[in-house]
Amino acid sequence: MYKLVSDLILYSSSAKDSILGALCDICKDFEGGVCPKTELKAKINTQIKALLDLSTAYGFNTNLWHNYLTFLIMTDENSFSLTCEGAGYSEGGSVNIFAKNDFRIFKALFDFDFTPLERALDIDHFTVIQNYSAISKAEKIYDKDVSVNVQTLSLKIAQANDENEVFEVVTEFYKTYGVGMFGLHRAFRIGESESGVEFIPVSNADTVRLTDLVGYERQKNELCANTLAFCQGKKANNVLLYGDAGTGKSTSIKAVLNEYFSQGLRMIEIYKFQFHALSEIIAQIKKRNYKFIIYIDDLSFEENEVEYKFLKAVIEGGVENRPDNILIYATSNRRHLVKETWKDRSDMEFDGDVHRSETMEEKLSLAARFGISINYPGPAKQEFNDIVISLARRQGVTLSDEELIFEANKWELRHGGLSGRTAQQFVTNLLSR
Repeated sequence: MYKLVSDLILYSSSAKDSILGALCDICKDFEGGVCPKTELKAKINTQIKALLDLSTAYGFNTNLWHNYLTFLIMTDENSFSLTCEGAGYSEGGSVNIFAKNDFRIFKALFDFDFTPLERALDIDHFTVIQNYSAISKAEKIYDKDVSVNVQTLSLKIAQANDENEVFEVVTEFYKTYGVGMFGLHRAFRIGESESGVEFIPVSNADTVRLTDLVGYERQKNELCANTLAFCQGKKANNVLLYGDAGTGKSTSIKAVLNEYFSQGLRMIEIYKFQFHALSEIIAQIKKRNYKFIIYIDDLSFEENEVEYKFLKAVIEGGVENRPDNILIYATSNRRHLVKETWKDRSDMEFDGDVHRSETMEEKLSLAARFGISINYPGPAKQEFNDIVISLARRQGVTLSDEELIFEANKWELRHGGLSGRTAQQFVTNLLSR
C-alpha cells in the first residue's frame, strides 16, 4: 500500500495525517517485520476506530473502505480538482496525465487485498468494514446529502474498469457538485484559529422549504427572484429582511438555500463579533465555483457598537468590488439596524428645514447599502388563525377549526403575541400532549 501511495502526485496530500497515511505506515512495518504483532494490532485498532467514527459522522455504509477513499477524492482541493470545479476538465490537458496516474492508484487501493495482514495478525477488521451494515438510526446524525453523494460516487468508482473510467466519473462529480467541504455541505459557520479563518460545516442544516412558511407570499417571491437571478449569474442585490419577531425572516433565508442548493448555492453564517474577518472570508471564497450567501441573523447595533463599519466596507466602498459570487442576506427587527438617539438629531432645526446630523447619516447608511429591503409585518388576527389551522392540519391535528382558534388565542396571550413562531409553538405543544 505504501508503495502505491508514494506514487500519488496531485492527491499526495490525502495521505498526510490521515487514516490512509497511517495504514501505509502499518503495512510498511508489517512487511519489514520491525514491529511486534501486538503493537501492529493496536495501531490497526486505532485506525479502524477513526474510520468508524468518520463513517458514523457522514453516514457511510456497505463498504467503508471504498467510501473513505471516495471521500478523500471528493475533498482533496488540488490544482486539478479545483479546475474541474470551475470549468470542467480540458481535453488533452497535460494535468490529465497526472490525474489518471492518481486514479489508477486509487483504483488499486479500492481493490487492495488486506487478507495477508489479517491472517498474520488473526483479525478480520478489514473484512468487516468492507461488508458493513450501519445501524439504521445513524441517519439521524449526519447530513444525508453527503452520505448519498459519497456512496453513489464510491459505487461508480468500484464498478469502473480502469483509470479512464474513474477519470470520467470523478470529473463529472467535480463539475456537478464541486470539491472539498463546499461540495459536500450547504451551510457553514466560521471558526478562527492561529492559522486564520476556517469553515465549519453544519451537518444538520435546517431542511425547511418555502412551502413550510405559511403566508408572506409577496416577501417569499421577492426573495426567490433575487436569489434565482444570483444563482443564474445575473445581477442581484444584498437583502435585508426586517420586521416583527417570529414572522419567518430567518426561515425564509434557510428555505431559499434548500431551494437553490442544487444550483450551487451555499450559505456561510457569521456573527457580529466576526465582522472583522469578513475580508478574509471573502478572499477564500471569491474564486470558488459556487454562489455564496453570507447570512447574518438578528443584525442590529447599539449606540456604542462600531462593528457595522466593517460590514459597510464589505458591502460597498472598498477598493476591491464585492465579488459576483457573494451576497449578504441579513435579518433584523430594526429597519435601520443601528440604534438612533435624539442627540443624533442635534442639528434638526435650521431655517425652518429639517436636516439630519452627520452622525445619523452615518448610522442610516448601513441599511441603505442593502439593495432590497423586505418587510415581514406581524400577522393580523385572522392571518394568525389561518397560520394555526394550516400548521395544525399539516401535523395531523384533528381538533375542529373553532377549537383550534379558541385554544390558539389563549396561547398567544401568554406566549408572545401574534406571530408565526407563536403559532408553531402552539401546534408543537398540542402534539406533545
